[in-house]
Amino acid sequence: MALETKVLYYGDNLGILRRYIPDESVDLIYLDPPWKSDQPYNIIFKEPTGEPSHAQIQVFDDTWHWTAETQRAYEEIVRNTPSKVVEIIRALRNFLGRNDVMAYLTIK
Repeated sequence: MALETKVLYYGDNLGILRRYIPDESVDLIYLDPPWKSDQPYNIIFKEPTGEPSHAQIQVFDDTWHWTAETQRAYEEIVRNTPSKVVEIIRALRNFLGRNDVMAYLTIK
């Protein structure tokens, strides 16, 4: 599928990139999310009065742990990315081990 201009893509970055963005078109991706805050982030709704609403939607959870999902993501990186990326991710895992920081780097 070709990249459309002036389109807002909503969802997991990796899924959007794989589905809609040609590999050859990306030189750099920069994200600046909160890091290691160990808390969930919500969309905050307000009542018509302006008071905070009890209705919320969790946008993402900034807590990271090495899990079976993280292991699968790591294995997918090793199988499906260029050799230089594999070399870096393996070196990081050898250095950091299977911990919260490595989970963050693997999933995101």
